[in-house]
Amino acid sequence: MAARTKTTKDRPSYRCTECGWQTAKWLGRCPECQAWGTVEEYGAPAVRTTTPGRVTTSALPIGQVDGRQATARSTGVPELDRVLGGGLVPGAVVLLAGEPGVGKSTLLLDVAAKAAGAEHPTLYVTGEESASQVRLRADRIGALHDHLYLAAETDLSAVLGHLDEVKPSLLILDSVQTVASPEIEGAPGGMAQVREVASALIRASKERGMSTLLVGHVTKDGAIAGPRLLEHLVDVVLHFEGDRHARLRLVRGVKNRYGATDEVGCFELHDEGITGLADPSGLFLTRRAEPVPGTCLTVTLEGRRPLVAEVQALTVDSQIPSPRRTTSGLETSRVSMMLAVLEQRGRISALGKRDIYSATVGGVKLSEPAADLAIALALASAASDTPLPKNLVAIGEVGLAGEVRRVTGVQRRLAEAHRLGFTHALVPTDPGKVPPGMKVLEVADMGDALRVLPRSRRREAPREAEERR
Repeated sequence: MAARTKTTKDRPSYRCTECGWQTAKWLGRCPECQAWGTVEEYGAPAVRTTTPGRVTTSALPIGQVDGRQATARSTGVPELDRVLGGGLVPGAVVLLAGEPGVGKSTLLLDVAAKAAGAEHPTLYVTGEESASQVRLRADRIGALHDHLYLAAETDLSAVLGHLDEVKPSLLILDSVQTVASPEIEGAPGGMAQVREVASALIRASKERGMSTLLVGHVTKDGAIAGPRLLEHLVDVVLHFEGDRHARLRLVRGVKNRYGATDEVGCFELHDEGITGLADPSGLFLTRRAEPVPGTCLTVTLEGRRPLVAEVQALTVDSQIPSPRRTTSGLETSRVSMMLAVLEQRGRISALGKRDIYSATVGGVKLSEPAADLAIALALASAASDTPLPKNLVAIGEVGLAGEVRRVTGVQRRLAEAHRLGFTHALVPTDPGKVPPGMKVLEVADMGDALRVLPRSRRREAPREAEERR
């Protein structure tokens, strides 16, 4: 038995130099990180036991713990504070990820300048650009401050040295994939390097009571690059979203230990930098004197924030045997479903042989089912070349049987539409409390919706004619 135990203990082991995965036999490809040729023999792991050590801080009843140390401090950017749950908590580590060119560095440089102060110095460490390049961006967006310190480093030990020298209240690292530790094998951005750099900065943040903002790269699928452990280690995970051809940018909370994860911050990216949008609905609407066929308004929920958005549709005679179906900002599957419902349940047969184009205004993406009714009405309006009534919003999910189903937050959506001056709404049955002065039309299926809309239009037309006189 003793000889068998010794043989087992002395048996060699193998470890992946990229991610640290261990196995008892050699493999050509690591099954954890899918890297080839990284599994090497390093010997049998020593059996270790941990003995009780000296307690650094005595355990206290939870009611006696001072919660004031975790009070959030504002970043100076209200839209970012909304997503963070009030601001940055001392010792918190935030990971902000997004596609290249979406505006992550611009936003964080603006945050660094606004959060800096005499008692709260800020350190901005860049590993992707030189210090002069960051200075040029700061001049362009007006992000200069006497207590904002800038360093260009890619070595973890140098970054920790800057922390001892500056003693910042806020550290911004752009990005975590560009910094490497000399004690860990592997190139910067590898799983082992990212894990070591993140762990070292998290320890420094907790020990110093320093807030830390880490910029993270994403893969081609939109996931955060590096080990999944990185998202578990940090306190807050934010995703920076937006189409580079549009002005709108959204910061969406994915994980937040200090607040809600269903908040969304809206920003506008322009030549002078990036600014928060407290009321972004104006970006998603087209102001017209008269209604146009093929347009319908709806109210979508981005997190807990209601936004009024416009859906547009255009149908033209097709010149090819297979008609085109083009969408922008809408899910192709939802649009195809609404076309089938209109043809089968709404008895609209003019859509099958026509080219159909559907889009949203302002670069907003509508993926929730609550926009189904607006998509269907915009398509029906475009097919009949008949404009929908002015100041009307449509809210509801449409099923394959043609029924209009209830959606969440109807009262919040109606309140936002009423605040922006819309007077009529098309909603599913039993919408709850309706804002005073707003006329709500309840429909049970698409047949009711297609019948009610023309009647309401004929009833409103004489009144609008009298107002023009």
